[in-house]
Amino acid sequence: MSAPAADQPTGNGARFAARPLTGGGTPTPVWLNSGPRLPELDLTKCPEIVVVAPHPDDETLGFGATAVMIAQLGVTVQVVSVSDGGAAHPDRSPLLRSRLERTRRTELHRAIDTLGLPAPICLGLPDGELADHEPRLTGLLTEILDSRPAGTWCAATWRGDGHSDHEAVGRAAAAAAECSDAVLVEYPVWMWHWARPGDPVVPWDRARAVPLSRAAIDRKQRAAQCYRSQFDTVGTGEPVLPPFVVRRLLAVGEVVFW
Repeated sequence: MSAPAADQPTGNGARFAARPLTGGGTPTPVWLNSGPRLPELDLTKCPEIVVVAPHPDDETLGFGATAVMIAQLGVTVQVVSVSDGGAAHPDRSPLLRSRLERTRRTELHRAIDTLGLPAPICLGLPDGELADHEPRLTGLLTEILDSRPAGTWCAATWRGDGHSDHEAVGRAAAAAAECSDAVLVEYPVWMWHWARPGDPVVPWDRARAVPLSRAAIDRKQRAAQCYRSQFDTVGTGEPVLPPFVVRRLLAVGEVVFW
């Protein structure tokens, strides 16, 4: 999840931009008290899964506990981290950006290990510019999915999540899944910030809640703490991920669009 830069094809970037992080977004109690009652996703139907994350940390914050639950069923879970994560602080010099990229990759490996998953595949595409590399990303994801059994699930950020990188990854994953006979599963991350319960641009008819165990949530919480570079102010005065963002993502559980 890098700092902010309706469903497809237009996306919800304008909705996200209209609700900056400084405003806090939709409060957690609103989601907990007024959120829709959703049918549950049957994880036992998953034969294998590739989890695609735009930035190092999205896999944990948006899908981490679900990945733990699936892995505990004996199913292979492969995380693919698309970007290098270097644009979390876009005003940094090239040298400092390079250092941040290395830091975020190290954090990613620690988080994945904490979740109990195999080592991630890192594609290293430029953070903040994924829409410019969408055709290449589609090809790379197609190759990965083609190496998996038919019917493999491909979990990627929702195509309407509001962040340009998240939406580009969602579109590329959707195209790759179609080419590879994989099953697309979309998970929101920033939607929880700018949308509200019953929001008409959210495809609630496709939404499924994931039944998470306390142990899986605890693993997700520990994995999220691996991303210290996102919580530190680094002299900017504000962290990339304010504490309330992480608390909200931990509180609302995990939902996918099926």
